[in-house]
Amino acid sequence: MKQNIHPDYHTITVQMTDGTTYQTRSTWGKEGDTLLLEIDPTTHPAWTGGNSKMLDTGGRVARFNKRFGGLSLGKK
Repeated sequence: MKQNIHPDYHTITVQMTDGTTYQTRSTWGKEGDTLLLEIDPTTHPAWTGGNSKMLDTGGRVARFNKRFGGLSLGKK
C-alpha cells in the first residue's frame, strides 16, 4: 500500500437526532470530534414509513381514462 496518500482514519462520536450517541471510525473531522446528524433512521421517512402520499393526487389516471377509456386495442 502506498504511504502518505490515505486520509487519517480515527474514532469519532456520532450523535443522532434523539440525542443518542455511538462511537465509530471515520475520516471525517479530527480524532474525538462529534458528528451531529440532522436526519437519521429514527426520523427519516424512508426508514420510518411516514410521509407516504399517493402519486395520483391530481387525478391523472382518472383524466387519462376519461379521455381514452373508450378506446379498444383488441379486435372486434
